[in-house]
Amino acid sequence: MSSADGKTALITGGGSGIGRAAAARLRRAGCRVYEMSRRDVESGDAVHIRGDVTAPDDVGRAVKRVIEIEGRLDILVCNAGMGIAGAAEFTPPDDARAQFDVNYFGAVNAVSASLEYLRAGRGVVVFVSSVAAKLPVPFQAHYSASKAALNAFALALANEVRPFGVRVRVVMPGDTATGFTAARRRAQRDGADYGGRDIRAVAVMERDERRGMTADRVAAAVVRAATCRRAPPLRAAGCRYKLFCALAKLLPARLSNWIVGRIYA
Repeated sequence: MSSADGKTALITGGGSGIGRAAAARLRRAGCRVYEMSRRDVESGDAVHIRGDVTAPDDVGRAVKRVIEIEGRLDILVCNAGMGIAGAAEFTPPDDARAQFDVNYFGAVNAVSASLEYLRAGRGVVVFVSSVAAKLPVPFQAHYSASKAALNAFALALANEVRPFGVRVRVVMPGDTATGFTAARRRAQRDGADYGGRDIRAVAVMERDERRGMTADRVAAAVVRAATCRRAPPLRAAGCRYKLFCALAKLLPARLSNWIVGRIYA
């Protein structure tokens, strides 16, 4: 029997990409799966609840609906996210705030609404972060910062809820082939301001994403994090990205940052 068998999971941003693949894997593992996203989607793997993670009332209603139907919540996967790219100085403040509203505060809203139920069942929270949290990417400054903030929140939360038996895990994907690439917002002006480096950096990044891991491969890491009792608190998805994160620990920050800069800028 799977360790997830008979449990209930809620996934934010579960209508497509990594979230949808995670829903399918959790359902196959024996979970009853609910997903919350802004757009109405059809999926045989999860019960859809329409809502926006940036609206605390929406998140609260989604969690209450799960509890009303199932009477429990065992797994929360905070996957909803969005990206913006371009030079930091040209990014409108409203776009930067929107980046944090979704990637960081959206996860905070989901945790706040769910924690009392996760405590009751000694459940688990899995955050979908990014390798960019460890290796910030030029011309994705706000995205990288939002994921670094998410990692810090997760580690602090883990210590807060450990006495209640609640586990907190972070999965950090690298380049992944999903609709996230096409949906990314771009804050660009005349490329001459940066000698075209901003345009080239975004082009390299998006090329690598299109050639990247499948959403299902990342979803496998999410499900392991949700179901393994001794999963590490922070885990990169994909062997290459595990190596990158290990090197980031070993190399001086100046050197690792220079290498990233050479790749993207």
